[in-house]
Amino acid sequence: VWNVTPALHTPLMAVTNAISAIVIVGAMLAAALTVTPLGKTMGTLAVALAAVNVFGGFLVTRRMLEMFKKKAPKAAKEEAPK
Repeated sequence: VWNVTPALHTPLMAVTNAISAIVIVGAMLAAALTVTPLGKTMGTLAVALAAVNVFGGFLVTRRMLEMFKKKAPKAAKEEAPK
């Protein structure tokens, strides 16, 4: 990530979020195909942790995008006395 141009950080984060979403699908499949209670518990835990990872990734990406927005100029609150 350190060698990536700052303009590419947001798309890189979006790809990372997409990969994490694929991990959720894999965890759901693993949880569905297992028959032991420990396997179901571990699969459910994997789904929950991957979901938190995706949600956090989207929050970070949104904050990064807000940093690139231009701020509106501040309006003059007081006019000079005449």
